[in-house]
Amino acid sequence: MPLSEEELRLLEQMERALSEEDPKFASTLRGSTLRRAARQRAILAGLVFFGGIALLMTGAVTEMIPVAVCGFVVMLASATYALSALRSRP
Repeated sequence: MPLSEEELRLLEQMERALSEEDPKFASTLRGSTLRRAARQRAILAGLVFFGGIALLMTGAVTEMIPVAVCGFVVMLASATYALSALRSRP
């Protein structure tokens, strides 16, 4: 059942009052800090992924198989971490 205009107006007033009294708590309720943290984790995972590509290519060019395998494992782990960070967004 939708809210009436009076109820919507009261809800907006309560939200404004909460934002004025405790902006940190209000931003936590809105989830903006959670989205930002998830975005930062995804960016970090992307950077680590490119590091894994560098390891993989270095191992392939120098024919050092353990280094290439390490690069692949780093890429796989960072991709998994990035996907979990993006899926956990509210």
